Amino acid sequence: MNSLNKYAKLYKTSLLQDIIPFWGKYSVDRKFGGYMTCLDQKGEIFDTDKFVWLQGRQVWTFSMLYNRVEKKEEWLETARIGAEFLKKYALDSNGNFYFSLDRKGIPLIQSYNIFSDCFAAMAFNQYALASGDQEYLDLGVKIFNNILKRKNNPKGKYEKSTGNRPMKNFALPMILSNLVLELKDSLSSSLVHQTLNDCIELVMNTFLDKKDGLIYENITPEGLHLDTFEGRLINPGHGIEAMWFIMDIAEQQGNQALIERAVSTTIHLIDYGWDKEYGGIFYFLDAKGKPPLQLEWDQKLWWVHLETLVALSKAFRLTKSFEVVNWFEKVHHYSWAHFPDPEFGEWYGYLNREGKPLLSLKGGKWKGCFHVPRAMYQCWRNLR
Repeated sequence: MNSLNKYAKLYKTSLLQDIIPFWGKYSVDRKFGGYMTCLDQKGEIFDTDKFVWLQGRQVWTFSMLYNRVEKKEEWLETARIGAEFLKKYALDSNGNFYFSLDRKGIPLIQSYNIFSDCFAAMAFNQYALASGDQEYLDLGVKIFNNILKRKNNPKGKYEKSTGNRPMKNFALPMILSNLVLELKDSLSSSLVHQTLNDCIELVMNTFLDKKDGLIYENITPEGLHLDTFEGRLINPGHGIEAMWFIMDIAEQQGNQALIERAVSTTIHLIDYGWDKEYGGIFYFLDAKGKPPLQLEWDQKLWWVHLETLVALSKAFRLTKSFEVVNWFEKVHHYSWAHFPDPEFGEWYGYLNREGKPLLSLKGGKWKGCFHVPRAMYQCWRNLR
């Protein structure tokens, strides 16, 4: 148990002396607003396009740190630069968010799903709490209500399927589980209560299979598993991340039984996804052990391991389980041995199966200022 105090100091130090300084130094676009996320190993920019969901995530990160760690004006200023850019350029005429913009804010790719909207809602809500600006608070609530209207058809006209094999995807209920808690003080209690209960039902009783204990990425509208690539797809990291969202909900509701179930599911998913030969957690797996559709299935990704560390640190705080501690130390040692860059800072995002970096970048189209700092903060607070 004493070692966990040592870990808490490590996560705090890494957050405040490595991760946040890296993004504060290299990513902020003080000329046109927003953030550069395509950063190479040294933090140098290799592409100036701006991906809206990563803009929202970085606004949220710096606003959250201002609200929960220290009221540093440089953090608030960094959040403001991103929030104003998002508000000015990222919304289309229908109130939906684009996927990407050029450096100046000119739209490049339309909003073909609602994930950019989810992170914009989180960003504006957290920034409003930091800045006291009611306009951003109202905008966050408006976006959230629009998300609820679109949740049954999140891709809209950009849906590619013909409808002959309808499937429900796990990503949206997973994100909503966290998003509604982020905005709970700005929403009506009845809406929060209903949305949280809907999320619990979908995550724990629909996508989580009672027989094998796995969370499937895609199911039929009736909750069945199709014997197809998509129907057998397991993303261990997604399931594990969702479990710490469920732990947060259960803790708020005082539901110890739900906490215990989320913790046991977390352990099961880690054990299932763990690479017994090389260590680390696989990116994708097939529920029947068939060849996965994704060619990158055996890669080890930064966010999968970080979300696992968050889930385990939270599970320890809530249960004091020694099994949880054992898994935390196992995942911690693997992660810290392979992902951090001791020379230039921050974490690599993509490792091959053996644990060697596939790409030296620190940010890009999918990796930004979010999973690493959020996990550092969460682990620090859970373990201290």
